Amino acid sequence: MAVAETERASVPVAEAAGEGTLDTFPKLLLDHARRRADHPAIREKDFGIWQSWSWADSAREVQALAQGLAALGFRRGDKLAIIGDNRPRLYWAITAAQCLGGIPVPVYQDAVAAEMEFVLGHAEVRFAVVEDQEQVDKMRGVRGRLSRLEAVIYDDPRGMRHYDDPLLAAYETVQEKGREFAAAHPGFLAEEIAQGKGGDIAIILYTSGTTGQPKGVMLTYDNIIVTTRNAVAHEGLRSDDEVLAYLPMAWVGDYVFSVAQSYCTGYCMSCPESAATVMIDLKELGPTYFFAPPRIYENILTQLMIRMEDAGWVKRKLFHYFLGLARRVGGRILDGKKVAPHQRALYALGEALIYGPLKNSLGFSRIRVAHTAGEAIGPDIFAFYRSIGVNLKQLYGMTEASVFLCIQPDGKVKPETVGTPLAGVDIKIAENGEVLYRGPGVFEGYYKAAAATSETKRPDGWVHSGDAGFFDEDGHLRIIDRAKDVGKLQDSTLFAPKFIENKLKFFPYIKEAVAFGADRPFTTAFINIDADAVGGWAERNGVTYGGYQELAGLPAVHDLVRDCVDRVNRDLAAEPHLTGSQIHRFLILHKELDADDGELTRTRKVRRRFIAERFGPLVEALYSGARTAEIATDVTFEDGRTGVLKAALAIHDVATVAAVEPLRRAS
Repeated sequence: MAVAETERASVPVAEAAGEGTLDTFPKLLLDHARRRADHPAIREKDFGIWQSWSWADSAREVQALAQGLAALGFRRGDKLAIIGDNRPRLYWAITAAQCLGGIPVPVYQDAVAAEMEFVLGHAEVRFAVVEDQEQVDKMRGVRGRLSRLEAVIYDDPRGMRHYDDPLLAAYETVQEKGREFAAAHPGFLAEEIAQGKGGDIAIILYTSGTTGQPKGVMLTYDNIIVTTRNAVAHEGLRSDDEVLAYLPMAWVGDYVFSVAQSYCTGYCMSCPESAATVMIDLKELGPTYFFAPPRIYENILTQLMIRMEDAGWVKRKLFHYFLGLARRVGGRILDGKKVAPHQRALYALGEALIYGPLKNSLGFSRIRVAHTAGEAIGPDIFAFYRSIGVNLKQLYGMTEASVFLCIQPDGKVKPETVGTPLAGVDIKIAENGEVLYRGPGVFEGYYKAAAATSETKRPDGWVHSGDAGFFDEDGHLRIIDRAKDVGKLQDSTLFAPKFIENKLKFFPYIKEAVAFGADRPFTTAFINIDADAVGGWAERNGVTYGGYQELAGLPAVHDLVRDCVDRVNRDLAAEPHLTGSQIHRFLILHKELDADDGELTRTRKVRRRFIAERFGPLVEALYSGARTAEIATDVTFEDGRTGVLKAALAIHDVATVAAVEPLRRAS
């Protein structure tokens, strides 16, 4: 592929072998156990109490499990599935497999049995460590179709008393076998760990499967450790930092932010009590380093604004006054730029009265660095956090790059970009606008998928990101959309659906959106309302409703959404290449898009083609001029039952806006 001359060179990188001989995670673990034996390595909140394990404790736990796996027959090259919520024992299981030269394969804990079956079968998993009875039941349900599966080790014994199955083994039992094995085979584990080297496969992480079956991304120790060390140096992370590990363990972000960076710095990671208590646990912990996808930051801000609407008028007035001040000068103060003395004094007062207490209530008081990635974050939301003193920055990356490609540099943060290339990373823009990259984190390949690997990873080392973007005048990368999703309307106007969808999702009342327009006369959209935000609005305004479907069908709610769409059209009118792709018609879906129904991936990415087929009659109604559309949809309920949801949906026309003077930007 011919490539344009738009390229950014990198700075020198760490040696491929790491620092000295510490080129695998088991070696790093043992090094921490020697150098900072009593320093906390991992915490877990259980029954409301935080429990801690030092690096020395963690090393002992990992070694016992690794030797227990060896006693069960686990050997170099074997795959170990990890399934469950964020738990110390599950993280230890990852490293235990690596101690023996095995390869951990984390699986999304909320995946249904069929999704789990594909990953486990494709990865040829022999052993699995799972959290609890729920995951055990899934494994037992698919075991007949997994010929290589030999043992399932469970952490939580609750509900397992009457399970009499030779496939199953308790975590403690396996560790006890490990201690016996160690006594009979002294030196065995040390030799296994010493055999590991930086070029070995450290982990296989499966993609979300947006357009088909997930692919297993093979990452080496060098990929992860070198890239992680470069990111740690860039962000100034330290051994005394604190991190909350709450993201899905099967996602590359959790492995890098919670595990790899912990092993490379020595900082402590903490596991929340449950998904329902994350915000409470976040406040108690007060992390110094925090990562969340945009939706988390959006949800936090939405809940905050809902609470403020219920506050007394004096508190509301103070909040909005100082928030306005923060928007004007907060970001400049955070970036160390010049601000008038009286504004700086007022901001200090706002810190005492509003910003400080607000950050404390969120658990953000101690944050030195916060990151977001995965999707574009709304400029207003991004600016809000930075304005109150949270050093929130965007980064750009993907599983195939070991996460890190670009990070926004301190003092040069721009809300519409994802920053500049990290050390060792080179990026260039192809003639078709696709972002290509190379660097130390480039994956080894897709497991058992040579053709897919060659389509993504070129022989010259450059990798197709699948994203369309460009560099601005300051050398910052701006991502527009997925390259394969960028199309044109019938009049040749550029159509970038994700760009439009992200603008819609910037509003607290809109949870999800799907835009249509490629090869069509104009742009249309499906909208999912945010039940919490819209429900809060309904309660404040005395609007009654019985459930999501009824709430989504209320005319007053349609007016709320129409106002959001109008504002998006005004924004698009200021984008020179996207003015013609303003939204002409929309409808509010009668159900939330759901991963269990196949409409979203487990990382909540829209499966655009599937949705277009599943809701085909609604798409056609948007373009037929109809005022309403009827639909019957198969749905999966939380208890696993299935049913059919019927609805008649209103379709709304939206006025478009004349183009405005375009902003100056790099082409």
